[in-house]
Amino acid sequence: MSIEIKPETERLVQEEIKKGHFHSVDEIIIEGVQARRQKQPAKPARATDRTTLSEFLLNSPLAGSELNIERDKNPGRTVQL
Repeated sequence: MSIEIKPETERLVQEEIKKGHFHSVDEIIIEGVQARRQKQPAKPARATDRTTLSEFLLNSPLAGSELNIERDKNPGRTVQL
């Protein structure tokens, strides 16, 4: 793989290697990617993940909010078509 970086970025990378903080460019990239992953919150499950409704509700940001989500048992009114 070949990548292009700005001259100032290359200078920073070379400084970090020279100071002994990293041994290679590859090590810097891996460290950066891992740090980024740790900072990002876990992505919410998508419908394609096959999460059950109960799992979705338990993991919802609204879990524990005592929100009343009972279904109205009234079937509505009859409509003549």
